[in-house]
Amino acid sequence: MNAYLGLALKSPVSFVLAEHEKLAAIRRDLHAHPEIGFEEHRTAALVAERLHQWGVEVHAGIGRTGVVGVIHGRRTTSGKAVGLRADMDALPIQEEDAFAHRSTRPGLMHGCGHDGHTTMLLGAAQYLAATRNFDGIAYLIFQPAEEGFGGAKVMIDDGLFVRFPCDEVYALHNWPGLPAGHIGLNRGPMMAAADRIEITISGRGGHAAHPHLTVDPVLIAGHIITAAQSIVSRNTAPIDAAVVSLCSLAAGNPGAFSVIPREAKLVGTVRAFQHSIQEAIERRLTELAQSVARAFGGEATVNYQRIYPATINHAPQYEHALQVAEELVGRDRVVRSMQPSMGAEDFAFMLQEKPGCYMRLGQGGADGGCWLHNSRYDFNDAVIPLGAGYLAALAERRLPMTANS
Repeated sequence: MNAYLGLALKSPVSFVLAEHEKLAAIRRDLHAHPEIGFEEHRTAALVAERLHQWGVEVHAGIGRTGVVGVIHGRRTTSGKAVGLRADMDALPIQEEDAFAHRSTRPGLMHGCGHDGHTTMLLGAAQYLAATRNFDGIAYLIFQPAEEGFGGAKVMIDDGLFVRFPCDEVYALHNWPGLPAGHIGLNRGPMMAAADRIEITISGRGGHAAHPHLTVDPVLIAGHIITAAQSIVSRNTAPIDAAVVSLCSLAAGNPGAFSVIPREAKLVGTVRAFQHSIQEAIERRLTELAQSVARAFGGEATVNYQRIYPATINHAPQYEHALQVAEELVGRDRVVRSMQPSMGAEDFAFMLQEKPGCYMRLGQGGADGGCWLHNSRYDFNDAVIPLGAGYLAALAERRLPMTANS
């Protein structure tokens, strides 16, 4: 199953490869039993059980349902520690796959590969616990609630880095857009910030046959939707990436075809990599919404919430992750300047607290429609050894055993 790698396997990958079948079984079990944010009780129990089995010190209930495994190296004289993080939660999607390990829970599925991420970190933990060929401490961070609930921040607020003081932290996410056996990373931005916008438009309701006696909030909403698209095209520099998407319009009652409602609500998102761009968009969006509404005789209020910050890699940790990736898969299988995604990732909260790097592991499948958050998505088990070995190598080679250590 490792033929796709096309490389001379190094020790962590080789070790995990011998455990591949067992790890794949764990991954499929997790896929069949998905749990959404802060409900990962079964998943956390499975993780804790496996870590205990391998002799890893386990701390459960960090950030409600998070688990942290602590592995001391053969020596700890360096005084250094590296954190490795995997997310555990699933998505509220009805799975449409027909394979044997499909979700057993209606309306829930692992549509983003967090089942694979959890499994790969377990594989890394098994290797590190068995070999302990490093000088320092490895913290294995199994994080809940990445999908919109900010589980990383909840773990941090619960004392994650106080109780487990990492010097730096790394995370790996599968990526269908990269071929299996490839690794992608970028010096700087990897994922955008995610902001939530809610615009409430107040007008004056009435009979649709007498619109002149009303202030139509639906009409106002339509003009705000159009005006908002000018922010990126006319108020943001072309070299500064940004997205403004209004994704929901709620107004009136479909059963009341002749009633103009009193209120309409728009909900959407803003994505950007720079804090200054977020501030400029918030300011301009508020100005536009309020001005357009007043021009039609109504009022508009804007509730702008910053949900996730941008995921920005730190240069020294990027260099380390790049070097280890090239050693494992070869230079020709590493994308060094991967195009950032406008999606968001709450690992960003950890990168605000500690230096680190967020990488992508190619799993293929995008050309066949197997993209993230798709109802027919499934993690590619063939990449488990490489992903687990890469995570383990990041810690092992950052905490090297030396003659003097």
